[in-house]
Amino acid sequence: MAKSRFTRLDAFTKTVEDARIRTTSGGIVTLTSLLVIFWLTWGEWADYRRVVVRPELVVDKGRGEKMEISMNITFPRVPCELLTLDVMDVSGEIQMGVMHGINKVRLRPENEGSTVIESKALELHKDDAVHLAPDYCGECYGAPPPPAGTKPGCCNTCDEVREAYASISWSFGRGEGVEQCEREHYAEHLDEQRKEGCRLEGGIRVNKVIGNFHIAPGKSFSNGNLHVHDLENYFKDEGGHTFTHKIHHLRFGPQLSDDVVEKMMKSHAASGPGGWTNHHINPLDGTDQHTDEKAYNFMYFVKVVSTAYLPLGWEKQQPMSSKYTDTIGAKIDGNYKGSIETHQYSVTSHKRSLAGGSDEEAGHKERIHARGGIPGVFFSYDISPMKVINREVRDKSFSGFLVGLCAVIGGTLTVAAAIDRAVYEGVNQVKKMHSN
Repeated sequence: MAKSRFTRLDAFTKTVEDARIRTTSGGIVTLTSLLVIFWLTWGEWADYRRVVVRPELVVDKGRGEKMEISMNITFPRVPCELLTLDVMDVSGEIQMGVMHGINKVRLRPENEGSTVIESKALELHKDDAVHLAPDYCGECYGAPPPPAGTKPGCCNTCDEVREAYASISWSFGRGEGVEQCEREHYAEHLDEQRKEGCRLEGGIRVNKVIGNFHIAPGKSFSNGNLHVHDLENYFKDEGGHTFTHKIHHLRFGPQLSDDVVEKMMKSHAASGPGGWTNHHINPLDGTDQHTDEKAYNFMYFVKVVSTAYLPLGWEKQQPMSSKYTDTIGAKIDGNYKGSIETHQYSVTSHKRSLAGGSDEEAGHKERIHARGGIPGVFFSYDISPMKVINREVRDKSFSGFLVGLCAVIGGTLTVAAAIDRAVYEGVNQVKKMHSN
């Protein structure tokens, strides 16, 4: 009884073997349909295995984070002794005369190719106070002794006298009449570097808030709410100094290895238009600016956007180790499979003469430049409140793969059956016509 109920529900009725007719055309259609099924099934499998990048835009909820800025900038007409790198932000943190993490590379004069000087970089203050008598206490010439001096209450080196002068906003000049500077041959070393250039390379770590960093001549110091540079040596020196410069690279965030970049590009290519946002590209790389004026500055206004790259399976990986987060200049290599936190940025630039006046030479007679300022190269960066997340995902789920597989098999066999029937009926009609 139960068997008869299920028999009535059978949607796949069968024919007896004796009622089936096999034809040559049917064999050809069957073989062709199998090849088509295998080919389409491989395409469905490739779609299922393909990894694409899907960008998302979310609010950046990070707090109290640090950001690495890596730079490599050449100044062919300013010696290293005159260059100072300062960093400041809206939180009130100021880093004046940054040296940690930054290398100053002395370059030969521009007319000699600006090649790197092979000898060790000349330190203007290499003759420090270690050879002096233990009871020696150098004079600070009316300025208060620097708190970080080698000996409390004294100025035992030329650099300490300059520091003391900067603390009360006094101009220092070439150190004439200063015993420590004459002993260290400060003026002679200045003259020796007069025609040289300089390259700044390395990285700094800053608070992830609105701020700026700049490269300007002379020792810097703060005077109340003003940030000032001692420009006397820059303007009095007849070495033809200007802030012509080339930005070899400027990067916000950790450095990505070639393997990581290649993998990202490969995933982006699979995403098609509108996929990955190419955040490893830095728009200021290769920028070359030229000027023949001493009193001239260049300003770059940078909008920084936090960017995360989440590879497939990133949540199963260990968090990024201190090897990458605490070391300036650390490179993320292809062995790291976790999430990558970095930054991309856009930039607009402006340049002007500190003498002021109209911008007629650039074709903008209606534009008037303000007078005054500090010569140098200034980078003002703003942090976007939004964050871009580039997430690797499978283009198709496993259930989608099964649905596609069933559609391939069923659709191909249905079309093949229709073709076989049409061929069979056509052959029969031709045979009847010839028999008549």
